[in-house]
Amino acid sequence: MRRVVRQSKFRHVFGQAVKNDQCYDDIRVSRVTWDSAFCAVNPKFVAIIIEASGGGAFLVLPLHKTGRIDKAYPTVCGHTGPVLDIDWCPHNDQVIASGSEDCTVMVWQIPENGLVSSMSEPVVVLEGHSKRVGIITWHPTARNVLLSAGCDNQIIIWNVGTGEAMITLEDMHPDVIYNVCWNRNGSLICTACKDKSVRVIDPRKETLISEREKAHEGARPMRAIFLSDGNILTTGFSRMSERQLALWNTANMEEPMTVNEMDTSNGVLLPFYDPDTNVVYLCGKGDSSIRYFEITEEAPYVHFLNTFATKEPQRGMGYMPKRGLDVNKCEIARFFKLHERKCEPVVMTVPRKSDLFQDDLYPDTAGPDPALEAEDWFDGKNGEPILISLKNGYVPGKNRDLKVVKKNILDNKASKNTENSTPANNCVFKSEAKLEEILKEIKSLKDLVSSQEKRIIKLEEQMSKIAI
Repeated sequence: MRRVVRQSKFRHVFGQAVKNDQCYDDIRVSRVTWDSAFCAVNPKFVAIIIEASGGGAFLVLPLHKTGRIDKAYPTVCGHTGPVLDIDWCPHNDQVIASGSEDCTVMVWQIPENGLVSSMSEPVVVLEGHSKRVGIITWHPTARNVLLSAGCDNQIIIWNVGTGEAMITLEDMHPDVIYNVCWNRNGSLICTACKDKSVRVIDPRKETLISEREKAHEGARPMRAIFLSDGNILTTGFSRMSERQLALWNTANMEEPMTVNEMDTSNGVLLPFYDPDTNVVYLCGKGDSSIRYFEITEEAPYVHFLNTFATKEPQRGMGYMPKRGLDVNKCEIARFFKLHERKCEPVVMTVPRKSDLFQDDLYPDTAGPDPALEAEDWFDGKNGEPILISLKNGYVPGKNRDLKVVKKNILDNKASKNTENSTPANNCVFKSEAKLEEILKEIKSLKDLVSSQEKRIIKLEEQMSKIAI
């Protein structure tokens, strides 16, 4: 007898918003009209673009800092125009990049325990775009390689370690770029553009591999992302303004492998993809739901799983990397949903009776170690992601500090001549950079203590007056 219901371990995945005391309250989420996620998350911090007078700013909160956020909480505020997109470095949980209306990209190094005072000095400023920068995305496997795309229709790939623009793709897009996505090993990128085309580009050869015009007929913004098998998933609108989800084979983009019509709504669908489970989550801007689908190798390829619905619409969405999840609770995804005045974590869980580690839900996932250095990647080498097991939960390695120091090439904007220096010089350079970071942190703590002392003296004076 033929099975009526398709077998899948993700059929019963359900979403659940956390309790109110585990939300981040009283945050003025940015009102800028731009279709980015406004939120970026990693296993240490959540970063949220906020309303800021006289420039652009974003909050960086340690994950445990839930509850009401003080209005005076320090921000990252170096941009002179509104911040449009932010992205955490996949190889260093303390490094974040931001793109802004002021036409610059800035890279920031957040102190290990979060901000104690507002940060206005980035580690490096990357200048090269002539119009606002709305897209920022780090290379998945090479250290210090960052891609930015602006409203000047250019894509620039930077070596952050030296602050140089290494690759500029100028004449490939005739109109505004909606999004850019790397493939699994970072050898190709795919882009969605306002001219309704989806393009696959080899950035180092600066060549167009394949292109599909009118991937979606509608005029509203599209999104295109690479799946782990090399296919491309796109979200967009039909001519009748129905929202669509389509799957494309990059070898032959004449016809889509499948197209799913969803509903009639005008919010842009932001896709979040989990390469380990092959589940894609669609979050519409302005929607109050998250739809999720499983992608398989057999037709019809895309299978609707369920919808997580709430009453409040979402202004933006952050997506936690796999290594930040609680494997003991069978959590397969965690979203950080932005409301108008708060950020609410939403947990996606596979119901299981056993408390043991579920290895079928958690295959080895991409870890924090880069497979390549920036110079190797620009020289033409590729590296698959270095995988880690989540069996005992994700524990940052002991050599993590050393790797952060290596990142402090950023701090001194060292150029390539550091490669020619002796190992002894390198050690001195690393320890100097580390010392500088510690001194900065000590200074900010001293400032905090002195301000609190002044406050205590003031309060004591007030109390003595009352006592008299």
